[in-house]
Amino acid sequence: MSDVPSSVVLREVGPRDGLQNEPPVPTAGKVELVDALGTTGLTEIETVSYVHPRAIPQMADAAEVWSAVERRDDVRYSALVPNLVGARRALDGGFRDLEVVVSASATHNLRNLNRTPEQSLDGIAEVIDLAHQAGATCQVIVATAFGCPYEGEVAEDVVASYAARARRDGADSICFGDTTGMGSPPRVRRLVGRFRDLDAAAPLALHMHDTRGTGMANLVAGLELGVRRFDASVGGLGGCPYAPGASGNIATEEAVYLLQELGVETGVDLDRLLDVAALAQRLVGRELPSRVLKAGPRTRLSA
Repeated sequence: MSDVPSSVVLREVGPRDGLQNEPPVPTAGKVELVDALGTTGLTEIETVSYVHPRAIPQMADAAEVWSAVERRDDVRYSALVPNLVGARRALDGGFRDLEVVVSASATHNLRNLNRTPEQSLDGIAEVIDLAHQAGATCQVIVATAFGCPYEGEVAEDVVASYAARARRDGADSICFGDTTGMGSPPRVRRLVGRFRDLDAAAPLALHMHDTRGTGMANLVAGLELGVRRFDASVGGLGGCPYAPGASGNIATEEAVYLLQELGVETGVDLDRLLDVAALAQRLVGRELPSRVLKAGPRTRLSA
């Protein structure tokens, strides 16, 4: 446990990764959610994605949402972009933190982006260059990093090599995405270890889903390896439109609760975050899977 950091950064991905898997939420509701999340102590919020509305109609109002958000100086807002067109829209709108995705699985990448992974990486290099010219950062997310619903196993060497290629092309950071919750602690240890053999200095994040109930165990495995950045989604919103059976991301409030119990600082006000999780639940009109939202922290006693 000697590598466990004393503090971590949680990036809230509910407004983008979460809401893209729900029936369209009105623009005003999305803005309300982003603004409320900004009051919790979270310092990073993935806000929108600039994708074609035919691909993800839930994100068709990205520009309208972003223009209406009450931007806070203490929060970094990011946008997911699929290509140069999306990157230009995000940069022209004022974003200075971009994310772009490549799937380690060729089948998933073709279904998601209509490109081979190698073609995606060529395009990503152009996005990175454009972002840097604008004074922005660009994180490369390697999706299906722990397995693919179409292909099954994805070799760690392949995943690590795509991440290393992105870093050579200038990626500011790497994120390994467990798109369908196929990860497990041993797989996290192997992949993180393999990538660090190639690029020990790379800023690294983990994006875990809880499809098979291993999301928090995977977070702890990453934590024990010194990973300091994790994605999470308020209420456990999320999934993947191109991955059958994918359920939500790890819930932000569950991650905060567990990290607090481990003595790891997040800077997040858990009580306030639970209020926002309840708001997210009202916005989507269904019960969200977060167990901490249902039960509260262990310090909440019955009357």
